[in-house]
Amino acid sequence: MEQTPSEKVHCLIIGSGPAGYTAAVYAARANLRPVLYQGIQPGGQLTITTEVENYPGYPDGVQGPEMMVHFEKQATRMGADIRYGLATKVDFSGHPHKVWIDDEKLIEADAVIIATGASAKWLGLESEQRLNGYGVSACAVCDGFFFRNKEVAIVGAGDTAAEEALYLSKLCTTVHMLVRKDKMRASRIMQERVQQTPNIKMYWNSEADEVLGESRVEGLRIRNNKTGEKKDVPLSGFFVAIGHQPNSGIFANFVEMDEAGYIKTLPGTSKTNIEGVFAAGDVQDKIYRQAVTAAGSGCMAALDAERYLSAKGLA
Repeated sequence: MEQTPSEKVHCLIIGSGPAGYTAAVYAARANLRPVLYQGIQPGGQLTITTEVENYPGYPDGVQGPEMMVHFEKQATRMGADIRYGLATKVDFSGHPHKVWIDDEKLIEADAVIIATGASAKWLGLESEQRLNGYGVSACAVCDGFFFRNKEVAIVGAGDTAAEEALYLSKLCTTVHMLVRKDKMRASRIMQERVQQTPNIKMYWNSEADEVLGESRVEGLRIRNNKTGEKKDVPLSGFFVAIGHQPNSGIFANFVEMDEAGYIKTLPGTSKTNIEGVFAAGDVQDKIYRQAVTAAGSGCMAALDAERYLSAKGLA
């Protein structure tokens, strides 16, 4: 039987968004000789974001993909070994930790930083994907500012959707809110706030049928589930708030997670329940989900990994 090629590394980082790249910068500067595998989406969610205006240090804003190129270049300059490849299987039952890349190569690592992020859940409309970044967004806090004094729509029925609708209501003239059923899943207080906000217009038993516009969002076709009736509403932005899915599946047999699949970390640290395995960014953060908080937690993970390796006499 053909033997799997293997390699031993000191510090392995899985994922390449702000958390992964920041962890790589700090780990490289601490001489941990980090190896980073970029995963299925090099640069993470920011590569499908157009303008980023709320990251410190960019007074004129920056394009999401360009910002991730800057992160990567900085990590490389510090000495991080950045590679293409997807982690497909892990074994954290002993030391060193084992991670398989593309089902082909085995990496054995003294410390592992998981920074695989989370993926926004989408409706699955062709027009939604085509106009993603051109008026379609899954983050009101990130992109709401661009729709100041404009009309937008949001789809979702949970607390996150309610929070994002309220956030948008402070910026936009009208927020059209689509709820698939005749009631919301959000907590009672959030439902009350949404329904008492004068510029949030509720559409019950309603779904997005199609996002309208050629090169950017110009409107939304709304379908009533009960009657089948369709209605076109002119607007500039369409926000999808039906949840995120943490990219944590391959770690499920080893790392402790909550009911939604977010990796649990010891409060105030990046430490998981497995010694020598750390988690940073959106894969362990379902509250903030911002580039700057992800970067901060990447820094924490590298510092925690450095301290762990030093204590073990490995750094």
